[in-house]
Amino acid sequence: MSVDQAIFRSVLGRFASGVTVVTVREGETDHGMTASAFCSLSLDPPLTLVCIERSTRMHEILTRVDRYAVNLLTSNQEALSRRFAEPPDDARFDGVGFDRGVTGAPLLRDVLAHLECDLVARHPGGDHTIIVGRLISASSAGDSRPLLYYRGGYAALER
Repeated sequence: MSVDQAIFRSVLGRFASGVTVVTVREGETDHGMTASAFCSLSLDPPLTLVCIERSTRMHEILTRVDRYAVNLLTSNQEALSRRFAEPPDDARFDGVGFDRGVTGAPLLRDVLAHLECDLVARHPGGDHTIIVGRLISASSAGDSRPLLYYRGGYAALER
């Protein structure tokens, strides 16, 4: 039995997810993309996973690099999320504040937290690849509310 793709998308849209920007440094070039399919996988060892659509430029890059960073966005960073969700261009990082992490990847400023990972596994997952990373560095940057993706749009937690 197969579930209609529109129904599947509608049902999954009711699951709120955090919004991240995955970043890497390859050679002398920085790359980044918005991703909402991110979660913790294991506490011991500390593992995370992020799902990357196979048709994206970042997918190709993540087949060549061994380290990456995940930046957890705050509720006031919707514009940043949209910027990194657009098709990649060489000016994506222009005017965006960031620091270098231990992986060399850009760590975006004013986000909720940064996680830096060694890439330890890639698994096929339909039209995506599941990227498993072992945490090598983490930092929390503040107590702001997270940016969420819900029902096809951006949302924030209410207090």
